Amino acid sequence: MDEWLPVKDWPTAAVLEWHQDAPVPYHWTYDSFPGAGDFRGTSRCSCSLCVFASKRDLLLAIARRPRLAALYAEVEHARGDSFRPDWRISDLIEQSRLPTAPGPGIVLPDDGPDMDLLERQIRTALQQPPRKAVDLAARPASGPVCGGCAAASIAPDLPSRSS
Repeated sequence: MDEWLPVKDWPTAAVLEWHQDAPVPYHWTYDSFPGAGDFRGTSRCSCSLCVFASKRDLLLAIARRPRLAALYAEVEHARGDSFRPDWRISDLIEQSRLPTAPGPGIVLPDDGPDMDLLERQIRTALQQPPRKAVDLAARPASGPVCGGCAAASIAPDLPSRSS
């Protein structure tokens, strides 16, 4: 735990063997379903619909979190853009329904006030006129490249990190 990426180069079998007696539990998403202990889930633990995920992991995440995937597809459609240059969420949703796609093992309903709030915020934002594109090359070198520090000023209804 004190070493940076201590198991990065281990084969999956070695990680599985280590976890049999390890004092550190691993996240359930690595399994086909919570508690299976079979390492037939995602290959990495990250955001549900991570742009860095493999296609198999994305198909699995879409099947596990269909409501979230549908929101991504709404944004993709409204913006006329794709999730990644090589994959559209709407296409991945279709592929996740094919018999050859990995079975989700568990479907997370994404019910609750946090998901409801996210859905309302997305739909409200999609009704707004598009913002003027920001020329990142014109930004001062001392400012944030990603605009993260300015996020609070452009999204006042989102809770701040201090709340």
